[in-house]
Amino acid sequence: MKINPDKSNEDRRDVPAREFKGSKVLAHRLAQTNISANMISVFGVIAAILASLAFLATPETTELTRRILWISAGLFIGLRLLCNMLDGMVAVEWGKSSPVGALYNEIPDRLSDFIILLGAGYSLGGNVNLGFLAAFTAVFTAYVRVAAKSVGAPSDFGGPMAKPQRMAILILCTAYLGFTPESWHFVWGESNFGLISVALGLITLGSIVTAFLRIRRAAYYLNTHPVQ
Repeated sequence: MKINPDKSNEDRRDVPAREFKGSKVLAHRLAQTNISANMISVFGVIAAILASLAFLATPETTELTRRILWISAGLFIGLRLLCNMLDGMVAVEWGKSSPVGALYNEIPDRLSDFIILLGAGYSLGGNVNLGFLAAFTAVFTAYVRVAAKSVGAPSDFGGPMAKPQRMAILILCTAYLGFTPESWHFVWGESNFGLISVALGLITLGSIVTAFLRIRRAAYYLNTHPVQ
């Protein structure tokens, strides 16, 4: 079971990038402004919307513009992840948490997942049905974590297809599509099945496996740590 080794913050995902000097400096500077941790969470959703719009625009455009859109989608996904990291750092490490911070930590994150994956489904080489499936299964993995926590199990951020892995797959795909010749890209027939469809399929299957493993780990924990 992958939980945060910091016992004082077990409900936070263990993100190694938090320890980078640049991350700490950026979080400190944000904490010194009027920007709250909740606002940073909202900025993450805005970045997700921009990534989704970039995906949506890829089918009907020129090759050069499409390259820019792929790269932009990947950058906005990265910005979404950066916001997801910084909101927690500003809230917890710099004392700018709020009574509704937990809501802003969870709900925008789930919206961002859904928006990005659904947008990817409508992209060139994507598949709408796979986009919906990837979005629903990704959100379900988070639901399993929260549900397990509500009945006494630790917050389980384990994979194999947790949020960082889902977004990493999409970023790698957008980088490949943005920086390689279009002759290297495959789209199969009228089904529009391409690299993004493969990514969404992997995310869907991986999310199902992740949800199953989280349920199994939670059940094991609850069976071995009965409530007194």
